[in-house]
Amino acid sequence: MSELYMMATISDRNQTRRFLAFYKEYGVTVTLLTFGRGTAASEVLDSFGLEAAEKAVLFAFVTDTEWKKIKSGLQKQMKIDIPGSGIAFVVPMSSIGGKKQLQFLTEGRDFEKGEESTLKDTNYELLVVVANQGYTEMIMDAARAAKAPGGTVIHAKGTGAEKAEKFLGVSLATEKEMIFMVAKREGKNAIMKAIMEKAGMESKAKAIVFSLPVTETAGMRLIEETEEDWKP
Repeated sequence: MSELYMMATISDRNQTRRFLAFYKEYGVTVTLLTFGRGTAASEVLDSFGLEAAEKAVLFAFVTDTEWKKIKSGLQKQMKIDIPGSGIAFVVPMSSIGGKKQLQFLTEGRDFEKGEESTLKDTNYELLVVVANQGYTEMIMDAARAAKAPGGTVIHAKGTGAEKAEKFLGVSLATEKEMIFMVAKREGKNAIMKAIMEKAGMESKAKAIVFSLPVTETAGMRLIEETEEDWKP
């Protein structure tokens, strides 16, 4: 069995096409693309001979075997180890809300799902919801009904229109929203189920939800105290 990872790549915005083409060579389509701005201190930039730049953040999903090959290519072809070329990292996936969603994220590539969590003894999970723009409240209403905490929304562009038709049987809007929620591990499944039932592929939101393990947290005391109040 192989493990599945969410791969994030951060690069200068003017390098976006180059990275998209690179990943395509390896049979991996970037699923989501969003933008940001570098915030390194001026003395750090000066030491590397760099300038503050607009950044692109690319999200894709790869197996452990694929990552090893991609990592080698990033170093040899993209020269990613040279300061200013960008960074790439992977985070192990814990669970995905539905078989069709799994096929969509992996593009139907050969992948046999292993155990639910790659990391053991994690008390929290990061739930990531990818949905059509404009349906955040629908998603959060469903999540809150399952006792989820608040979320953080990031605007992104979807790049997998063709594979959505193939694996999900629906067309997806290009403008997307990514919603991040940290929840207790034991409550994760109920939240994911609520989102899939009320804001999933049968709704206008067309939400896809998956989770990533969280090893350490700070600032979660209020959530923990609130959960204690919910207990009978």
